[in-house]
Amino acid sequence: MLLVLGAAMLAGGVRYSEQHFNPVGARSEATMLTLAAIALIVPAAFEADADMTADGLGRLSVSLSVVVLFTYVLFLTFALVTHPALFAGSAAEEEKAHASVGRSMLVLTVATVGIAWMSEIMVGAIEPTTREFGFSKIFVGVFVVAILGNAAEHATAISAALRNRMDLSLSIAIGSSVQVALFVAPVLVLTSHFVGPAPMDLAFPAGLVLIVFLAVLITGQIASDGRSDWLKGMQLLVVYLVLALTFFFLPNATSH
Repeated sequence: MLLVLGAAMLAGGVRYSEQHFNPVGARSEATMLTLAAIALIVPAAFEADADMTADGLGRLSVSLSVVVLFTYVLFLTFALVTHPALFAGSAAEEEKAHASVGRSMLVLTVATVGIAWMSEIMVGAIEPTTREFGFSKIFVGVFVVAILGNAAEHATAISAALRNRMDLSLSIAIGSSVQVALFVAPVLVLTSHFVGPAPMDLAFPAGLVLIVFLAVLITGQIASDGRSDWLKGMQLLVVYLVLALTFFFLPNATSH
């Protein structure tokens, strides 16, 4: 939300004085992010409650995960079936795809296998690197891994902005955040009950929930009017820098 969208708006704003996108589609994605933030705030707020047992927190996390996943399916239906025009961009931006479905699936499969293999290599190299440079695990997880793991996605969003396709840039930046918050996180919680040493829950540390809420708040404000410029990009990047410095110098900022 902050780094990718901010860099895309900055890059596009340097080339074009002002860029436009569909505000209705952007607001709907921002609203989904707000919904995700609410689903994270509730478990974090009640985890310290004396009446909230670990078993109760686990049942709450599973229930919220099911609700959030169902909402994500509804959002996909809205974006791909009933209201695709809100996310397609202007007619001048549309490009015809020439690759066949079979070829596209083959490329996607090969790319997925390659990315999974490279991810294993990256994860294996992170721990010794973290110790060598003295980085905290939370800083590496929230910032370093996020940048390296999504480098291709970042480049695509910036490239789209440079071609004056801000609808695509927003879909990449905000849509990716929606996918992580409403699909990846609940799937991990549900899967952890069958795989792993212990079930996961949605009770993240208060500091992490706070930065998610702040990122959602400013992203919703910037995406609400359907226009972008280089200043909006800088505003998002400044917020990202503030959070990065906080986690770098205060590694325990996420503790309760």
